Amino acid sequence: MTQNLSAITFFVDDYDSAVEYFTTVLNFTLTEDKVTGENSRFVLVTPPHSATSLLLAQAKNHVESTLIGNQAADKVFLILNTDDFWRDFNAMQSKGVAFLETPREEVYGTVAIFKDKFGNKWDLIQTTE
Repeated sequence: MTQNLSAITFFVDDYDSAVEYFTTVLNFTLTEDKVTGENSRFVLVTPPHSATSLLLAQAKNHVESTLIGNQAADKVFLILNTDDFWRDFNAMQSKGVAFLETPREEVYGTVAIFKDKFGNKWDLIQTTE
């Protein structure tokens, strides 16, 4: 049996500004963008060479709005793996990404926590082989 995660729902306040952020700041690709109803779209953004995308969901009510930036209750929500930590760290910093710590070496690799423009915490990590 083969299974994988294809997409993770990611609440945002506005589709277009979220797409702009993910594609220009984090270097994701806009994989799909289809209108599915009034004020509703099916929008996928995908990291380079990733099999998993983020399904951007524009918040439509108070409950969904409270999740923007706090989808993991202030814990690291997502882990962005890279093949070159320092390339991506420096590129992200130059685009204004807020890192919450100095990069550190752990037994599993080089890692630093950053916040996206919405307030969610991520790990940027290059794992050791």
